[in-house]
Amino acid sequence: MVPVGGNVSAQVRGAPGAAVPGQVLLKAVLIFGASVFLAGSVIAAEAPNAGAAPRRDFSSYVPTGRATRIEPSEAPTIDGDLSDPAWAKAQIIDEFYQVDPDEGVPASQRTVARFIYDENTLYVGIYAYDTEPDKIVATVRARDGRLDTDDGVRIFLDPQLTRRNAYYFEMNALGSRVDALLQNNNAYIQTWNTIWSGGAKRQVDGYSVEMAIPFRDLSFDPAKPDWGLEIQRRVRRTGERIRWSSISAASYYADVSREGVLTGIVGASQGLGLDVQTYAKFGFKREWPGRNRDTPKFSMSGNAYYKVTPALTGTLTVNPDFSDAPLDIRQVNTTRFVLFQPETRDFFLQDAATFEFGGRSFLRADDISRDNGRAFFSRNIGLSQGRAVDITTGGKLSGQFGDLGIGALTVLTDGTGLTAERQVLSVARITKPIFSESKLGVVFTNGDPTGRSKNSVAGADFQYFNSNFLPGQVLSADVFFERSFSNTVGDDDTFGLVLNLPNEPWRVDAHFKQVGANYFPALGFVNRTGIRAYDGNITHRARNVGRWRFVDFLTTWNVVTGLDNRMQSRENIFEVAVATRFTDEFHFRVVNSFEDVPDIFDIANTVPVPIGRYSWTNLGLYVATSDARPYGARLDVTCCSFYNGDYLRVDLQLDFRLNALFQIIPKYTYTYVSLPTGEVTIHLASTDFVVNFTPDMQLFTQIQYDNISANFTGSVRYRWEYEPGNELFASIGQSALIPGLLPRYTFIPQISQAVLRLGHTFRF
Repeated sequence: MVPVGGNVSAQVRGAPGAAVPGQVLLKAVLIFGASVFLAGSVIAAEAPNAGAAPRRDFSSYVPTGRATRIEPSEAPTIDGDLSDPAWAKAQIIDEFYQVDPDEGVPASQRTVARFIYDENTLYVGIYAYDTEPDKIVATVRARDGRLDTDDGVRIFLDPQLTRRNAYYFEMNALGSRVDALLQNNNAYIQTWNTIWSGGAKRQVDGYSVEMAIPFRDLSFDPAKPDWGLEIQRRVRRTGERIRWSSISAASYYADVSREGVLTGIVGASQGLGLDVQTYAKFGFKREWPGRNRDTPKFSMSGNAYYKVTPALTGTLTVNPDFSDAPLDIRQVNTTRFVLFQPETRDFFLQDAATFEFGGRSFLRADDISRDNGRAFFSRNIGLSQGRAVDITTGGKLSGQFGDLGIGALTVLTDGTGLTAERQVLSVARITKPIFSESKLGVVFTNGDPTGRSKNSVAGADFQYFNSNFLPGQVLSADVFFERSFSNTVGDDDTFGLVLNLPNEPWRVDAHFKQVGANYFPALGFVNRTGIRAYDGNITHRARNVGRWRFVDFLTTWNVVTGLDNRMQSRENIFEVAVATRFTDEFHFRVVNSFEDVPDIFDIANTVPVPIGRYSWTNLGLYVATSDARPYGARLDVTCCSFYNGDYLRVDLQLDFRLNALFQIIPKYTYTYVSLPTGEVTIHLASTDFVVNFTPDMQLFTQIQYDNISANFTGSVRYRWEYEPGNELFASIGQSALIPGLLPRYTFIPQISQAVLRLGHTFRF
């Protein structure tokens, strides 16, 4: 049993066919929306009396804890059992508060955290007491799995005390581990992986976890003993969110601007600061249509990481291997613009936030122009016009040099087929802190993956952040400008600005972006030029009102004009959302859209949309069940109009966590479009099947299909991290054409491939 008691200090800092189902859905949605609106209007009046008064002034509250030095011989065994004698030496941190559902009220379940360290390793021990231990939710066993469906604990370490950037470590009661990077309080990179160990143990009165994090994994200044620290816990069955610092329900969980402080870390060593990863891969690939058999291929690849300074890491990669990347997200285009396909390769994702530019200008999920105009998009490296291009070598520099944030990447790629010449592709990003929480930055890119032009981009941005511009209120603003230079299309600009107040009860966002007609970032992403985009959102949230955990009323607008200010697109949304005490969510929305179509285009390459000006209104319903159950569902329904015809779209995702061993996630999207020019029915289906043998051994299966391309893809990936930093990986992939639907279909194989890879890390 962990001893009870202890204390923590605090300091204060300054201030047609679809017509019939569509009509049925329309009636149901209207009834639902009216009910929610009336209920929300009545219970909103109860909001001022909900919850309890905070015990502290959380707008200025900064708790402090201390790490205790131990000898290497005293290091605890990392098994989740906190009975090792070394833990008795540690200071106890046990003052935790709710941020949801009752902001500022002491946590309903006691949490005790301890930090000890020796020369090489930081050890974290957390005992999560629970008055109903049989109700602890523990279903995810996968490494880097989605642990927010379970009870769990997480910490954020900010060794530089930047209050912007941090390392993230999370565990649940099964010992599953997640690590990630947080950069500038807005970019959460879970694909970042480092070498650390952890253990968990179920207790009669809760569960406990241990973490061992080598100092060589972290960038820090040995002369600075004070680190930023945030500790969080979830009680999944009640939806309770608990924190040590940053006691604000409006505060994003990955936001360390109001973190606490961990003191006392002195004499920590990073060793030589050199990690060498080596990979040996045996692969086989067969292209079926031409009956071409590729001979089995053996290859070596590797990465070397060296800490140039304690806070700056240089990386050299040779023949990087992306065989472990998951399948791309399957999409069917029903718009007139190229779709954005997210990056999936860990090599690029791990430093994605380092090259993030323009801040929230490119982060709004509901902004129809969100990704348009990116100066740098890593998917252009190693891929050219959908075709894989080998990367021969590459170098990367990332971290801090003095007060400068550094990100630089240069790679050498093979010829693309369009040109036999190798291409050198480069990007650099430099930022400098200004004021207490803001930063100035520049970005440069050079190169064209196709080799058909000389292309570069230069830009500058200012990202302003104030976590306490009013007591407990956050204000952020972003301004950016970038210019592309091309010997084929000429030079042009993109610029924009953002205002963001992510607070409660009112949340406000406003964005503006202009993309020049000849703006062309060969290493970036642009799918709509010669436009001005305006978008914004106003949300009012009332918490703990009647039977609801929260009630939201929000409106969103998106407007796109040409450079002549003539409207091209518009979307206005009114939405009501509620969440139950058990965290089930229901959203009802009304969406009015407008499109000025200057040229004929085809929906899903099938149904033509003539030139014209179109306006229509849709209704939508979104339902999401609580993750506290071993099964879950997400249902999103939109109907009933599209341009000058009928429309119905149904998105359904199920999640079955049968136990800690098995998880099944089927997804299905049905889209029906009927216009005077024709009709199309789109079926898009996928299933993920996961077998978690241990927290470090998984078998992951993905299958995808859509009837428009008639393309089927399947992948089976096995990964075993038999010890930290060393792994065995194997995969089998198959693509095929399957014209027609069940029961009449034909299976035409396209590409079959298999990979076996062994990886080992040497640390110096």
